[in-house]
Amino acid sequence: MGLVSEQIEVLAGLVSGGGVVVLSGAGLSTESGIPDYRGASGAARRHSPMTYQVFVGDPLARRRYWARSYLGWRTVAGAVPNAGHRAVARLQDAGLVDGVVTQNVDGLHTAAGSGGVVELHGRLDEVVCLGCGVGMSRWELHQRLAEANPGFEARVSGVNPDGDVDLADWAVAGFRTVDCARCDAGTLKPDVVFFGESVPPARVARCFAMVESARLLLVLGSSLTVLSGRRFVVRAASLGIPVAIVNQGATRGDAYATVTVDAPLGRVLPVLADRFGAVRDGAGQLGAVPVGADGVGGPVVVG
Repeated sequence: MGLVSEQIEVLAGLVSGGGVVVLSGAGLSTESGIPDYRGASGAARRHSPMTYQVFVGDPLARRRYWARSYLGWRTVAGAVPNAGHRAVARLQDAGLVDGVVTQNVDGLHTAAGSGGVVELHGRLDEVVCLGCGVGMSRWELHQRLAEANPGFEARVSGVNPDGDVDLADWAVAGFRTVDCARCDAGTLKPDVVFFGESVPPARVARCFAMVESARLLLVLGSSLTVLSGRRFVVRAASLGIPVAIVNQGATRGDAYATVTVDAPLGRVLPVLADRFGAVRDGAGQLGAVPVGADGVGGPVVVG
């Protein structure tokens, strides 16, 4: 027997009006095997995330980062979209979701079929040279690192959302990093925003514009602990735009929310997407058709 949630009913009613902008966080990707920082799956992390200042200023820290990331990248690269990612794409196909802003660096929204995704913190599958500014594929760098470190293996005790792993310092002593192959000297960095680094202003402005034009801001899988994401919730609330939050556990945005749903996203979002079907009219345009005679849909059952 499933559990009928009054909160999910309120959420469904809000989403049914369309004009939804999604703000997603690491909690949406945990069911794809990528742990988050602050939830239960991220609780075992034994070292702090790399900061931009340390990465740029300390060659030994960069070596530790690339050794750990070299092993952790396999997990991130092998991850596939889960039911939550696919449900967001379905809601977008149905014309209900206008855009997606994600704090994640795993690329899973795009892989699930969502379009026009703004990756606030960049993508882990891309690399940039801090010297010449040229970008490259992470797979290209991975191959170069493999050639520079034949047979490098170590026991991995945990993988983190940024592709970093927990690895003993002695295990990375012999790891060799590589510089940019284009300018022969530039420091290579994953094209993601590290802690202590600023998100490009133009990207932030684009996200604010999306939020300000929304009818509903739907937060998925983010504790909103970091201001980088929470500022969009604050802006929406200040403009009178409803905020809905689906997350396992409390968030720092709950006080701004019209409704909060504390439940697994992989269960809630597919049920929500099932409420609306994507159809094409005579002009071939996609539209949303509520499932149910009441024009909003029958009771939402999660179970």
